[in-house]
Amino acid sequence: MIRAQDVSKYYGAHRALGPVSFEIEEGETVGFLGLNGAGKTTALRVLAGDLRPSGGSISIGNQDVVTNPDSLRRKIGFLPESPPLYEDMTVEKFLSFAGKLRRMSQSDIDSRLKKVLGLTGLESVRQKLIGQLSSGFKQRVGVAQAIIHDPTLLILDEPTRSLDPVQIVEMREMIAALKEKHTVLISSHILTEISKTCDRLLVLGKGEILAEGTQEEIAQLFAPLHDDSLQYVDITIDMDGSSGEQTAIASLLGDIDSSAKVNAGTKHGNKVTYRVNADRDIRAAAAKTLVEAGYALVGLSAIESTGNLEDAFVELVKKGKSDDN
Repeated sequence: MIRAQDVSKYYGAHRALGPVSFEIEEGETVGFLGLNGAGKTTALRVLAGDLRPSGGSISIGNQDVVTNPDSLRRKIGFLPESPPLYEDMTVEKFLSFAGKLRRMSQSDIDSRLKKVLGLTGLESVRQKLIGQLSSGFKQRVGVAQAIIHDPTLLILDEPTRSLDPVQIVEMREMIAALKEKHTVLISSHILTEISKTCDRLLVLGKGEILAEGTQEEIAQLFAPLHDDSLQYVDITIDMDGSSGEQTAIASLLGDIDSSAKVNAGTKHGNKVTYRVNADRDIRAAAAKTLVEAGYALVGLSAIESTGNLEDAFVELVKKGKSDDN
């Protein structure tokens, strides 16, 4: 078990973190979720032993990170937001070097290297210079250096940063594979990624934990804010997405019911999705109105009104900001 108790970090008079307290069970994948500046990176650096906390205690098992930093760093793998790579080294040489920094013997490095290259999908580029790799492969090398010594706790700070959609999916699959043998702690401000990857979430705001639990538990925190009679409908239309046409569609949807609130359209290629909130189910009326107006309706779905992670996150962040003022 990883336990943090009243951990804080100050830079002069500025409080960057805490005090925060939480526990992570062995084998869990936990996400730190928060806006930029919420304290996520500071929290991860303190947990990794990279920063000394100003107060509180952190333990892995029965050992304290502050009083036994060297021994516990061997149990921790850390991928910073910007991976620490030497671009003029080959992947294999760099990972061997990373193993030596962690005081691994050459025989242990050799036996571990093949497994790590397989886990991170780097076999095909093992002899390439890191500087010649794509951003996706560089991020994989960053993960590989974090697990070369087979740590108990793996800490990943924004692992999908600067990756394209295909690379993000590949990174997600790799993290899922790493979950089988490591306790994983991930920092992100991207709701979709962290909710798909993690078993449990810790929501940070202004250096404090605002909520913790599963995605469903956090979403339910603000379910009472939603009127049970309110209907949430997603309407997707195939169109060119010009601003004028989007305004016309929003106006049509708003005319269906005086109670309807039409949110700004979200564009995906040639398709635009509108979320409409109303006092009744307007799907039938919306379909009839849009088809008669000549629009290509390609999706119509009701959304449960019990709240979701995005709603809860926005409300939590708002609360954190107001409490700080």
